[in-house]
Amino acid sequence: MSSDTGAHTTRSLLALAGSAFIVLAAEPSYLLVDTAVVGHLGPRPLAGLGVAAALMALLTIVGTFVEYGTTARAARWFGAGRRDAAINEGVQASWLAVGIGVGIVVLGEALAGPLTELLAGASATQHAAESWFRIGVLGMPGVLLVLAGNGWMRGVQRTREPVWIVLAANALSAAASPVLVYPLGLGLEGSAIANVGAQAVGGALFLRALHRSAASLRPDRTVMRAQVLVGRDLILRATAFQVAFLTAAGVASRMGTSQIAAHQIGLQLWEFTALLLDSFAIAAQSLVGAALGASNAAAARSMAWQVSRWGLYAGVGFAALFAAGWVLIPKLFTSSAAVQHQAHLLWPWFVGMLPAAGVVFALDGVLIGAGDNAFMRTITIVAAVGGYVPLTLAALHWHWGIGGVWAGLTAFILVRLVGMVARTRGSRWQVLGVGE
Repeated sequence: MSSDTGAHTTRSLLALAGSAFIVLAAEPSYLLVDTAVVGHLGPRPLAGLGVAAALMALLTIVGTFVEYGTTARAARWFGAGRRDAAINEGVQASWLAVGIGVGIVVLGEALAGPLTELLAGASATQHAAESWFRIGVLGMPGVLLVLAGNGWMRGVQRTREPVWIVLAANALSAAASPVLVYPLGLGLEGSAIANVGAQAVGGALFLRALHRSAASLRPDRTVMRAQVLVGRDLILRATAFQVAFLTAAGVASRMGTSQIAAHQIGLQLWEFTALLLDSFAIAAQSLVGAALGASNAAAARSMAWQVSRWGLYAGVGFAALFAAGWVLIPKLFTSSAAVQHQAHLLWPWFVGMLPAAGVVFALDGVLIGAGDNAFMRTITIVAAVGGYVPLTLAALHWHWGIGGVWAGLTAFILVRLVGMVARTRGSRWQVLGVGE
C-alpha cells in the first residue's frame, strides 16, 4: 500500500469513526443524564430503571440485524459501485423495522408484568420497572428505524446526517427528562416519556432522509428475506449478549437494592464507553465491507489491524480516565453512601477490562463488515455460556458480591478477544465480491 493510499484510508477511518462516535455518544449520553436524574429520586427508582433498561435491551436484539446487517450489505453494494442497491437495503430494513417494532410493542405490553417480575422478583423494584417499561416500550418502532437509518447511511459512508438527526432527537429528550421528572412531578414515568419522545423524533427524521434518497420506497420481499437470513446469526449473537447481561442484572438485584443500583451505574458507564469504542468498529464495518465488495482483500486485512490499534489506544485512554474518576464519578449518579461503596467494588474490573474491550469491539466491526456472522455468533455464545454466566451465578452462590458479577463481564471480553484475534489472523473471513 502506498503512503498516499494509506493516508487516505486512515482519513476515511477517522472520518467514519468520528461521525459514529458522535452518533453513538448521543444515546448513552442521554441515558447517563437520565440515570443521574432518576438516581436522585432514590435507590429504588434507579433500581427499577436498571431492570427496565435491561429488558428493553433484550427486546431490541430482535432488530439487531437492521443496523449491523444493513451496514455490511449496503457497504458491499457501495464498494461495487451500486449506490442505488445500497440505499435500497435501507428501504427494506426500514420496512422490517416498523413491522418488528409494532410486534415488540404488542408483546411487551402483554408480558410487562411477568418479565419484570422474572428479573426483579415480586418487589417494589419490580413495580417501578414495570411502570417505566410499559411507557418505554412504545418507542420501539422508533428505536428500530434509527438503527436501520444508521445502518444504510454508514454503508454508503454518509457521515453528517446521522450526527445531526441523533443529536437533535436526544438533546430534545435530555432537556425534557428533568423537567418531566421534577417540576411536572411525573417521577420515573417522566423519564420513560422523554425516552419515547427521542425515539419517535429520531425515527421520523431518518425516514425523511430515506425518502429523499431512495428511488423507490416499495417493499421488496426478496431483499428483506436475504436481510433476515443474514440477521439470523446476528440475532443469536445478540441473544447471547442479553442472556448474559440479564443474568447479571437478576443476580445483582437479588444481592440487594444497593448492588443493583450500583450495577446500573456501572452498566450505563460500560455501555456508554462500549458504544464509543464501537465507533471504530462501525468505521471498520463500512470500510471492510466496501473493500471486500471491490474484491480488495489486501485493503480489508490492512484495515483490520489498523482499526485494532486505534481500538486499543482508545481503550487505554478510557481506562485512564475512569481510573482517575474512581471517587468522583459514582457521586455524580447517587448520593447514597451504600450505592457508592458497591460502585467502588466493581470499579477495578470495569477499568481493567477496557484496553482489551477496545480491540474486541474493533474486531467486531471487521468480522461483521466481512459478513462472518456465523463465527461471531459462535464465539459470543462460547464467551457468554463458558465465562460470563457461570461466574455471575457463582458470585451469587458463593457470595462474592458485585465484584464477582463484573469478573464475569471481564471473562466475557477476554474469551472473545482470544477467539477473534485468532480468526482475523486467518483468511476465511475474506469473502470477496457482492454475493447474495
